[in-house]
Amino acid sequence: MKGPAIFLAQFMDDTPPFDNLKGICEYMAELGYIGVQLPSWDSRCIDLQKAAESKDYADEIVGTVKEAGLEVTELSTHLQGQLVAVHPAYDEMFDGFAPKEVHGNLKARTEWAVQQLKYAAQASENMGLNAHATFSGALLWHTMYPWPQRPKGLVDTGFKELAKRWKPILDTFEDHGVDLCYEIHPGEDIHDGITWERFLEATGNHNRACILYDPSHYVLQQLDYLEFIDLYHEKIRMFHVKDAEFNPTGRGGVYGGYADWKDRPGRFRSPGDGHVDFVGIFSKLAQYGFEGWPVIEWECCIKHPEQGAAEGAPFIREHLIRVTDKAFDDFAGTGADEELNRKILGID
Repeated sequence: MKGPAIFLAQFMDDTPPFDNLKGICEYMAELGYIGVQLPSWDSRCIDLQKAAESKDYADEIVGTVKEAGLEVTELSTHLQGQLVAVHPAYDEMFDGFAPKEVHGNLKARTEWAVQQLKYAAQASENMGLNAHATFSGALLWHTMYPWPQRPKGLVDTGFKELAKRWKPILDTFEDHGVDLCYEIHPGEDIHDGITWERFLEATGNHNRACILYDPSHYVLQQLDYLEFIDLYHEKIRMFHVKDAEFNPTGRGGVYGGYADWKDRPGRFRSPGDGHVDFVGIFSKLAQYGFEGWPVIEWECCIKHPEQGAAEGAPFIREHLIRVTDKAFDDFAGTGADEELNRKILGID
């Protein structure tokens, strides 16, 4: 594993040093980070289309980050990916993720989002990156806890359509040699292992369909996030280090009762302040040979972001595991000897 790294989306602001890429990278480098994940929708960080169409500009972005002593870990299209599949009930709320010229026009907004993802594939290649972060969007989320019951075949139709929309995008990422990593997340049609398997199957087990692993969303669903690694480690290409806690009461549980974040039984916390077993996670990922970046995605309903950022780098560093290249009991070994092995087994 490489790190520590941090996702810049939650820190960009209109005040220095958070209002431009150079300033925020220098700030994060002083805190001890060596990598940054860039939100591609934020023009203060990057012009995504320009990075796709101009190798010189892409090199300029990489150079700005390197001058601060950092690396670009990945680009993110979380907001654009969300718009690849949107149920009409959410149109008004999601319009804000797209330019004003496509607001109120579902077809034009979807086409814009798809193009953004294709730009992201080219930009990632231009910047020498091998993985990319996004959301799947959702056509079925409004039926997640259905009443009345879902009509037979509805879920199959939904995932067939979701895969149909993403297949050309995945093919583009294949062309550019970049893994497209979906953050498994409530509000998306891909929100747990079951839905991930449905989507992967619907895409024909596409080679570039991969996973961004974020345990905080599994805590809020009460999903076994350690077994998730056992099940899907071969597809996990990215890792968000984000904490959460779940404190159910007699008044509220997983659904949260429409409460604000601070008042929900399940809520996001700064790393180390919640319930996530990061020792177990880092151990599992090291066991399976994860070679990506542990990236702080800071979201906390209590702590100030600057404190969260300052604490995040040492938190990751303390959890990084140098994988051993020898067995702990090698000192007691007797060496390799086929004749001895046969004697021990009683083979004549």
